[in-house]
Amino acid sequence: MSTQMPTPGPQCRSVSSSPFLLSNIPYSNHAPSLFFGLGSGHPFANYWTNRGGLPEVIGVLPSRDQADILVAKYFDAVDPVYPMIHRRNFYADYERFWSLPLSEKQVADPVLLALHFVVYAMGTQFTQMPSEQERAQMAGFYASASHQALRLSSYLSRTSLRTIQAMVLVCYFLMNDNHASDAWAFGGVLMRQAYAMGLNRDPDIISQRCSRSDKQQRRKVWQAVLFQDTFLTVLLKLPPTGIFSDVRVDSLTDDLDENIMNGNPSNGAQDPVINPMSISNIAPMSDPHPPHEISDRQYIRSMWHLANLVQKTVCTPRSLSNPLTNSMPNKANLISSYNELFKSFPANMTVSDHQAIAGLSSTNPRLLRQNLFFRSNYWHCVMIIQADVNEARGVTCDVRGALEAARMALASFLDFWEFLRVDASVWWVFQHRAFEEALLMARILSVQDQPLSTADLSQSPASEPLSMLARADVRRTLEILELVGSSAPEMQKTRTDVLRSAFEEIPW
Repeated sequence: MSTQMPTPGPQCRSVSSSPFLLSNIPYSNHAPSLFFGLGSGHPFANYWTNRGGLPEVIGVLPSRDQADILVAKYFDAVDPVYPMIHRRNFYADYERFWSLPLSEKQVADPVLLALHFVVYAMGTQFTQMPSEQERAQMAGFYASASHQALRLSSYLSRTSLRTIQAMVLVCYFLMNDNHASDAWAFGGVLMRQAYAMGLNRDPDIISQRCSRSDKQQRRKVWQAVLFQDTFLTVLLKLPPTGIFSDVRVDSLTDDLDENIMNGNPSNGAQDPVINPMSISNIAPMSDPHPPHEISDRQYIRSMWHLANLVQKTVCTPRSLSNPLTNSMPNKANLISSYNELFKSFPANMTVSDHQAIAGLSSTNPRLLRQNLFFRSNYWHCVMIIQADVNEARGVTCDVRGALEAARMALASFLDFWEFLRVDASVWWVFQHRAFEEALLMARILSVQDQPLSTADLSQSPASEPLSMLARADVRRTLEILELVGSSAPEMQKTRTDVLRSAFEEIPW
């Protein structure tokens, strides 16, 4: 049972935008505001001329061998966490494109090029190179090419599943490239386009002519958009936008007896007619689904259920700086609803035992990535609720509950660093959650003048095992954050300075 303690001051409050985020509240003035303290320059370098068109973008393609490496890295590091691209269809389109002569490449679908280039950009971010600067420049170059291809496709007025997939990945690229402000703004356009093409609507209602496979693909892509919007909103403490949908989570079933639309130019779009020249007819496969398809769908549904709850209980009230609960019983009931949802998730999503995590790292790194992202997001949100304060209604910070949830969330980052260090050094969202978790613990500990146990109030907080473990976690997080983010030294310095100052305020 969590112990309710008196509120240890404003440091425990989690509603405000500024304490835990490197952000500035935009004031009404004539000078432009840098909302989040990041990304002051335009994120896409301009290598393009007015008349170059698609041939100019084609001209900067990597070699085929390099492209193969980057695509493989994308499906290894990124696809497990955001499984929204139909891999077999992607590779069918990919092989077809690379087999074209140059003259035909130059008149290809620009959205296809946009998706390919952002996959190259993301793959580059997770590829080890001798120089961090070289990796960032190469990834940025591919991202700029992706954005140029989107521009040539008139993506602001025309959209498709491919367009949405490319835009989702552009947002994650921008976050990892320390352009959180740009990612937030670009994500707004993405959400409008997703709404415009009806991704938020039940495909059984509005896309009845679609094959079952296409409907499932639409659900996967909508979940990716919703996932991104919800959990970026948690970090930035801004209003959620993906709140209007009638797509049921459980409509994404485990039924694999579907009409697989390989070779479809929209990677699972809306035409239910079988193409006799599709890859499945030219080169039929005994099993068109990857072996991890079922576990991917379980992961998608888990994150989807969590996102729906988080939007309602965390994102919406915090977007107006409102308390999350209006009484202590209300807080207990909200935590109970999170606990009940947690129990409903597959065990492989929630397991946190170090030995089990070590086993996954060697036997199933794809599932490990999904486990880490799920645990990080879930426990981070529980921490926010436990730390919430509503002084007017007598709601205090649950110190023990907040510390325990923060440690559970932070454990996923420490596991990430131990077993998948390259990945952990790239994902901005993961690093920033870890920063907020460590900062919250440091600020709670700095004002804690008695042990959490009420057995002997004369003892120092240093005698409390939970306090000592939390302090050690803060120290370890600070050590890691001093090593990551060297490609953005200003961000790295700000994070570490803020966390170090908070750590030094702990009086024991």
